[in-house]
Amino acid sequence: MPPLLHARPPADPDEQRTLRRLAASRHAPADWILRARIVVRSWDGERASQIAAGLGCHPKTVRQWLHRFNTHGVDGLGDRPRSGRPRRLDQTQRGQLVALVRQDPTGRLVRQADGTLAAVDPQQPGVWTLDALVQAAHELGIAIERSQVRRILLEEGARWRHPRSWTPSPDPEFVPKGPESSTSIPTPRPG
Repeated sequence: MPPLLHARPPADPDEQRTLRRLAASRHAPADWILRARIVVRSWDGERASQIAAGLGCHPKTVRQWLHRFNTHGVDGLGDRPRSGRPRRLDQTQRGQLVALVRQDPTGRLVRQADGTLAAVDPQQPGVWTLDALVQAAHELGIAIERSQVRRILLEEGARWRHPRSWTPSPDPEFVPKGPESSTSIPTPRPG
């Protein structure tokens, strides 16, 4: 059986107030809220197994965060730096890329008030492709390559391909396509 482990008493009233406020927060990061709740419940006299059962985590997790708090204080409740290469793009640049995809490309045809179609910049592509997104990102000052654009957009769930790029015709005699033909061909029966 592991030895009993409790959170050390608060170093000062500010530390206690900070942790209790964080434990009751609904808008702080979820991992910080959980860790603050572990410490606060320990201050309230609960054991590690009771805290784990109440918060839905493993007792080993509770002991780990109590030990980190006892050693490093409130700063110990944060995540340590991760190993590996840091991301090349920060969240702001990733957000700019996703926002770019949600805008219409400047080469896209838009119906004008008089019924004609025109693009803001006819030299630019009318639909987003990976190459067009890379070019637009470079114009915004984001150093990025095609594979990275694709990976980011897949992670964010943003669509960069539109299933159809045509626009309906204003011509009253225009007849749209009919239903597609059947893809199943009856097989001849052996006779």
